[in-house]
Amino acid sequence: MTLATPPTQLRLIIETDDFDRTVAFYRDVLGLTERPAFATEGDDRVAILEVGDATIEIATPTHARNIDVIENVPASEGPSLRLALEVADTPAAVRASREAGIEVIADATDTPFRTVNARVQGPAGWQVTFFQETESLEERRARPGFETDDRRAR
Repeated sequence: MTLATPPTQLRLIIETDDFDRTVAFYRDVLGLTERPAFATEGDDRVAILEVGDATIEIATPTHARNIDVIENVPASEGPSLRLALEVADTPAAVRASREAGIEVIADATDTPFRTVNARVQGPAGWQVTFFQETESLEERRARPGFETDDRRAR
Protein backbone atom coordinates (compact mmCIF):
# COMPACT_ATOMS: atom_id res chain seq x y z
CA MET A 1 0.00 0.00 0.00
CA THR A 2 1.21 3.50 -0.84
CA LEU A 3 -0.06 6.67 0.79
CA ALA A 4 -2.41 8.63 -1.45
CA THR A 5 -0.45 11.79 -0.64
CA PRO A 6 3.23 11.52 0.31
CA PRO A 7 4.61 13.45 3.28
CA THR A 8 5.29 17.12 2.55
CA GLN A 9 7.88 17.91 5.22
CA LEU A 10 10.80 16.16 6.83
CA ARG A 11 11.40 17.24 10.41
CA LEU A 12 14.41 15.92 12.27
CA ILE A 13 14.19 16.39 16.03
CA ILE A 14 17.47 16.96 17.85
CA GLU A 15 17.04 16.56 21.62
CA THR A 16 19.77 18.37 23.50
CA ASP A 17 20.70 19.54 26.98
CA ASP A 18 22.68 22.41 25.41
CA PHE A 19 19.75 24.13 23.71
CA ASP A 20 21.31 27.59 23.40
CA ARG A 21 24.54 26.34 21.78
CA THR A 22 22.67 24.02 19.44
CA VAL A 23 20.23 26.72 18.31
CA ALA A 24 23.09 29.19 17.93
CA PHE A 25 24.92 26.80 15.60
CA TYR A 26 21.99 26.04 13.29
CA ARG A 27 20.26 29.42 13.40
CA ASP A 28 23.05 31.94 13.95
CA VAL A 29 26.11 30.27 12.41
CA LEU A 30 24.39 28.47 9.52
CA GLY A 31 21.69 31.11 9.06
CA LEU A 32 18.59 28.91 9.18
CA THR A 33 15.32 30.81 9.61
CA GLU A 34 13.34 30.10 12.76
CA ARG A 35 9.61 29.38 12.50
CA PRO A 36 7.15 30.13 15.30
CA ALA A 37 6.77 27.06 17.54
CA PHE A 38 4.68 26.24 20.61
CA ALA A 39 6.20 25.59 24.02
CA THR A 40 4.89 26.06 27.53
CA GLU A 41 7.19 27.78 30.03
CA GLY A 42 10.42 27.31 31.94
CA ASP A 43 12.71 24.68 30.45
CA ASP A 44 10.15 23.69 27.77
CA ARG A 45 12.00 25.16 24.78
CA VAL A 46 11.83 24.41 21.08
CA ALA A 47 13.11 25.98 17.87
CA ILE A 48 11.91 24.87 14.44
CA LEU A 49 14.38 25.92 11.77
CA GLU A 50 13.71 25.98 8.03
CA VAL A 51 16.26 24.16 5.93
CA GLY A 52 14.65 24.25 2.49
CA ASP A 53 14.57 21.09 0.41
CA ALA A 54 14.80 17.82 2.36
CA THR A 55 15.66 14.29 1.29
CA ILE A 56 16.10 11.01 3.10
CA GLU A 57 19.29 9.15 2.23
CA ILE A 58 19.25 5.46 3.06
CA ALA A 59 22.65 3.78 2.90
CA THR A 60 24.17 0.39 3.62
CA PRO A 61 27.02 0.22 6.15
CA THR A 62 29.43 -0.29 3.22
CA HIS A 63 28.27 2.93 1.57
CA ALA A 64 28.46 4.85 4.86
CA ARG A 65 32.06 3.66 5.42
CA ASN A 66 32.95 4.58 1.81
CA ILE A 67 31.65 8.12 2.43
CA ASP A 68 33.76 8.30 5.60
CA VAL A 69 36.82 7.40 3.51
CA ILE A 70 35.97 9.95 0.80
CA GLU A 71 35.40 12.70 3.39
CA ASN A 72 38.60 11.73 5.28
CA VAL A 73 36.66 10.99 8.47
CA PRO A 74 37.49 8.22 10.92
CA ALA A 75 35.03 5.36 10.56
CA SER A 76 32.20 5.32 13.07
CA GLU A 77 31.15 2.18 14.86
CA GLY A 78 27.71 0.75 14.11
CA PRO A 79 24.75 2.40 12.45
CA SER A 80 24.73 6.17 12.49
CA LEU A 81 22.37 9.03 11.89
CA ARG A 82 23.99 12.16 10.53
CA LEU A 83 22.75 15.45 9.18
CA ALA A 84 23.82 16.53 5.72
CA LEU A 85 23.14 20.13 4.78
CA GLU A 86 23.50 21.53 1.28
CA VAL A 87 25.34 24.84 1.40
CA ALA A 88 26.37 27.33 -1.26
CA ASP A 89 30.00 27.39 -0.08
CA THR A 90 31.39 24.46 1.91
CA PRO A 91 34.68 26.15 2.91
CA ALA A 92 32.71 29.16 4.20
CA ALA A 93 30.45 26.85 6.26
CA VAL A 94 33.56 25.22 7.75
CA ARG A 95 35.10 28.61 8.58
CA ALA A 96 31.89 29.83 10.23
CA SER A 97 31.64 26.60 12.22
CA ARG A 98 35.26 26.77 13.33
CA GLU A 99 34.85 30.43 14.37
CA ALA A 100 31.82 29.38 16.46
CA GLY A 101 33.95 26.80 18.29
CA ILE A 102 32.55 23.79 16.45
CA GLU A 103 35.01 20.91 15.97
CA VAL A 104 35.88 20.33 12.32
CA ILE A 105 36.23 16.60 11.70
CA ALA A 106 37.14 16.88 8.00
CA ASP A 107 37.84 20.00 5.94
CA ALA A 108 36.33 20.60 2.52
CA THR A 109 37.17 17.93 -0.02
CA ASP A 110 36.11 17.32 -3.62
CA THR A 111 34.21 14.05 -3.93
CA PRO A 112 33.87 11.65 -6.87
CA PHE A 113 30.13 12.38 -6.86
CA ARG A 114 30.73 16.02 -7.80
CA THR A 115 30.19 17.72 -4.46
CA VAL A 116 32.46 19.54 -2.07
CA ASN A 117 31.96 17.92 1.35
CA ALA A 118 33.17 18.64 4.88
CA ARG A 119 32.13 17.30 8.27
CA VAL A 120 31.83 18.92 11.68
CA GLN A 121 30.88 17.64 15.10
CA GLY A 122 27.70 19.58 15.70
CA PRO A 123 26.26 20.33 19.11
CA ALA A 124 24.13 17.62 20.73
CA GLY A 125 26.36 14.83 19.42
CA TRP A 126 25.32 14.93 15.77
CA GLN A 127 27.87 14.90 12.98
CA VAL A 128 26.95 17.38 10.25
CA THR A 129 28.14 17.03 6.66
CA PHE A 130 28.14 20.17 4.55
CA PHE A 131 27.84 19.49 0.84
CA GLN A 132 28.05 21.89 -2.07
CA GLU A 133 26.72 20.69 -5.41
CA THR A 134 29.06 21.43 -8.34
CA GLU A 135 26.79 20.26 -11.15
CA SER A 136 23.09 19.93 -11.86
CA LEU A 137 21.01 16.82 -11.30
CA GLU A 138 20.63 16.51 -15.08
CA GLU A 139 24.42 16.53 -15.55
CA ARG A 140 24.80 13.96 -12.79
CA ARG A 141 22.21 11.62 -14.34
CA ALA A 142 24.38 11.42 -17.47
CA ARG A 143 27.49 10.30 -15.57
CA PRO A 144 28.49 6.65 -15.08
CA GLY A 145 27.69 5.30 -11.62
CA PHE A 146 24.77 7.65 -10.96
CA GLU A 147 21.67 5.50 -11.02
CA THR A 148 18.62 4.72 -8.92
CA ASP A 149 18.99 1.58 -6.79
CA ASP A 150 16.37 -0.38 -8.71
CA ARG A 151 18.30 0.16 -11.98
CA ARG A 152 21.83 -0.31 -10.62
CA ALA A 153 23.69 -3.45 -11.72
CA ARG A 154 24.48 -5.84 -8.85
